[in-house]
Amino acid sequence: MKFQVPQFIEIEDKIVGPLTIKQFIYVAGGAGLGFIFFKFLPIYISFILIIPSLGLGLALAFYKPNSQPFILQMESAFRYVIGSKLYIWEKRTEKKKKNSEGDEKSEDPILGMQIPKLSDSKLSELGWSLDIKDKLVDDMNNN
Repeated sequence: MKFQVPQFIEIEDKIVGPLTIKQFIYVAGGAGLGFIFFKFLPIYISFILIIPSLGLGLALAFYKPNSQPFILQMESAFRYVIGSKLYIWEKRTEKKKKNSEGDEKSEDPILGMQIPKLSDSKLSELGWSLDIKDKLVDDMNNN
């Protein structure tokens, strides 16, 4: 038995003419809201409300800032406006502990782990030993 594997799974199907079902709903919703404004409000007030409703419907259907649907941008903006904006800065200090050998080690307040302190001489010695080991491995591989 042979089965056909779908190849374009990230592209939405065009249901209503050149529009996907989401795009059609957004455009129809904006047009429907504009029609309701036109029918039930005076003409000068209705045009003030029709233009933004049609613009919102078209933006929801077709506008994609940063390759993301406009509805996600609106959701993020809504959450920002509604959400709390209390930011408290708190300086974190490292706690120092002495181990049984008398060496100082600092403790990371976030992870709660001890981080050993390396001096410049220990760092250069470690770097030198790593360079030597790399050269020895390269020489052994070349022979």
